Amino acid sequence: MQKPLLIEIGVEELPAIPLLKIVKNIEKSWKEILKSYRFDSEFEFLYTPRRLVLKHDAISTKQSDSVVELMGPPVAAAIKDGKTTKAAEGFAKKCGVEFAQLGRADKGGREVLYFKKEERGVEITELLQEMISKWIDSMAFGKMMRWGSRSDEFIRPIRWLQVRLGDSVVPVSIFGVASSDETFVHRMVDFSPRKVENTEDYERLLADAAVVLRPSQREAKILSDFDAIEEKYHITIEKDRGLLAEIVAITENPKALLGSFDESFLELPPEVIITSMKEHQRYFAVYDQGELSNRFVVVSNAYTDDYTKVIEGNERVLKPRLADGMFFYHNDLKRGLSIDGLEKIQFMDGLGSLRDKISRESEIAIKLLIRYIDQIESETAKNSSDLEMLMQKAVELAKADLTSEMVYEFTELQGLMGYYYAKALGEDPLIYSAIKEQYMPVGEGAELPSSIFSSIVAMSIKLDTLMGLFSIGKIPTGSKDPFALRRAVNGIIRIVIEHDLSFDIDEILELLSSQYGEFDISKLRAFIIERIYKSLDVNPSLIASVLASGEIDINEIAKKVSALDEIVADSSFKEQFVTFKRVANISKDIDLSSDLHIDTALFGEDAEKTLYKTYQKVKESNYEDYKSQLEALFSLKGELDSYFDTVMVNADDEAIKSNRQNMIGSIYKSFRDIADIKEISI
Repeated sequence: MQKPLLIEIGVEELPAIPLLKIVKNIEKSWKEILKSYRFDSEFEFLYTPRRLVLKHDAISTKQSDSVVELMGPPVAAAIKDGKTTKAAEGFAKKCGVEFAQLGRADKGGREVLYFKKEERGVEITELLQEMISKWIDSMAFGKMMRWGSRSDEFIRPIRWLQVRLGDSVVPVSIFGVASSDETFVHRMVDFSPRKVENTEDYERLLADAAVVLRPSQREAKILSDFDAIEEKYHITIEKDRGLLAEIVAITENPKALLGSFDESFLELPPEVIITSMKEHQRYFAVYDQGELSNRFVVVSNAYTDDYTKVIEGNERVLKPRLADGMFFYHNDLKRGLSIDGLEKIQFMDGLGSLRDKISRESEIAIKLLIRYIDQIESETAKNSSDLEMLMQKAVELAKADLTSEMVYEFTELQGLMGYYYAKALGEDPLIYSAIKEQYMPVGEGAELPSSIFSSIVAMSIKLDTLMGLFSIGKIPTGSKDPFALRRAVNGIIRIVIEHDLSFDIDEILELLSSQYGEFDISKLRAFIIERIYKSLDVNPSLIASVLASGEIDINEIAKKVSALDEIVADSSFKEQFVTFKRVANISKDIDLSSDLHIDTALFGEDAEKTLYKTYQKVKESNYEDYKSQLEALFSLKGELDSYFDTVMVNADDEAIKSNRQNMIGSIYKSFRDIADIKEISI
């Protein structure tokens, strides 16, 4: 028999972020509990800020009967000298029978003890207490609390409990609260409990009393309100998905409302206004013709016919927040950008203060500037002496806003406020843009610095962090990477490729290492190479083949891998590649570092002459990119096939043999200038 099952755990208001972090695990945990108790069935997990709900349209009222088969120790180990051993007695105890009741079975060719028993299914009403308790215990919210005289913990105090199978209340108790047939509705509708006549009536009862049970319906309601507001006022609401999820989790009766603030606050950088509204008040930003407006959207949880006072209250609360921001902003502008005080802020034990870090970053930046000076001069139309001065200042001011009042209040605006202050104080655009972009990219697929100048500042910060932390032994292990060093390398790789910058790993690490304590640079080198494998989304053997050629410049590795990937992707390549695998195999015993002299006078077959002539043409041609060069080399397939069909490379005559090996070795070596083809697996 099957019946509907409703489990409602009523709580004081749940904090949104901890709930959203584990919401999928909450559902998964109940699914696993159902499976372990043999009650597999479809269900919904629903929540509002005041309740956690499991809703089954139909669930078996009793476990199915089952047959349990248990295999024990080998009979030889169970009986010694005609007496049962402890292993045998332990198995019998596990089975709940006397030893004499155990059977025998074959397992892998050995006779073992065996027991088979039938387990009668248990009524679900007898198991729900245990199942719900396990479900509650599985909810790892993080910070928990106790209340009253209780010693057990939960994220918030539990105030009511409803466990209904069909129309019946199942006797369950958690945290001292016994299940009943009552629930609670929106506080602005009624403080008293409401009786739920049956499970089918539950959701309608809540809806009639201003509780939208389903998160998806609350989200749809909010977005519908947004659309109506946008259409009425011809504005655009920034639909921050993270904030929206949070609002859905803290409302039972959502209603989007449009409020406003004094236009004078628009003097503040938009990010300050948005952050203040979002972080402190959970408001959505509003744009008018692409510009931040002096309006905002708040999602109310109130139940009323007149939301005027709700809007006025939120406007009143926001004003002092923005006034504080204006105060900080003007104070910071008066003070200007300065690194005074950064010498008192420790960066890392063993690496000194933030001021020490800036000093190292500045030296790195100048060395990189010199490497890329031609590209930067072309990009900026500034001379090298001016660029060096601007670079030093950009690196120095990059962290200056850390001591500002605004960043002290909103730490997530670090760098961004430095950009606004540097711009307002009349600094060169190269400087304030570099300050703004110093941490780019902040993640996979995130925006990159817009110029090579800004890229150098960003790379200098990342390189100092990498070199510094490796020098004091703070190296990522396994999945642990507390200082985001993998992300730093990923960022460098993306920047180098985007701006077409040469980046010889060995050369640059050697160039920069003098600023740090002695450490094994090969570990950092290996770490960077490992990130190349993760960053380039291709067959790993293609990367291995390029690295095996001796290439260690990140940009060139990326170009060669990309060219090789395009060629290998062709459907006909696998069949063609057999010929070139043969070239690689023949070449494995040839000293490629020697002078592979080819004497045309020793050619005895037309196929030798044809292959040599075609290869020389390929070798002496100029190519615009690696793909063109590889295509030309792979086009030798026809000549190579004819060669292998008619020419015996390992001839009896040593001079001819050596000459023929040099021919094949030369072709292989030309490939290896780009990639070692023997490493490719397809």
